Amino acid sequence: MTEDCIFCAIVAGRAPAHRVFEDERVLIFMDLFPAHAGHTLIIPKQHATDLFEVGAEDLAAVVAQSKPLAAALERVFDCDGIAVIQLNRAAAGQTVFHYHMHLIPRNAGEPFGVHGKRQAPAERLAEQAARLREVFEPAG
Repeated sequence: MTEDCIFCAIVAGRAPAHRVFEDERVLIFMDLFPAHAGHTLIIPKQHATDLFEVGAEDLAAVVAQSKPLAAALERVFDCDGIAVIQLNRAAAGQTVFHYHMHLIPRNAGEPFGVHGKRQAPAERLAEQAARLREVFEPAG
């Protein structure tokens, strides 16, 4: 864990998050600044700055949970597709330097984005996380 990392603080319970799922390796939670409704993040609990640092087992755990999360997002948000996005280093648009994967429900014709401009209301994120928890079936 890194003291100045917001995602490490979320893992440790020092910062709030609307959690969907967690196990010994990963945590899934709602993005506070969603690009679209249902925008969710998957992170390894072990701190790694980016793809270049994340361990193979943690990376595999993140990828493994991405498929059941995509299925849950599709069921809950009735979307046309799911954007799976992972950014590495500032030049690529990474803004939180703890490896993470974005899963963003998408519908045809919507403008595309990775980072939202406004923080979503906590009540909305809590409701979305609860709906996802109801249908999420973790891998393994």
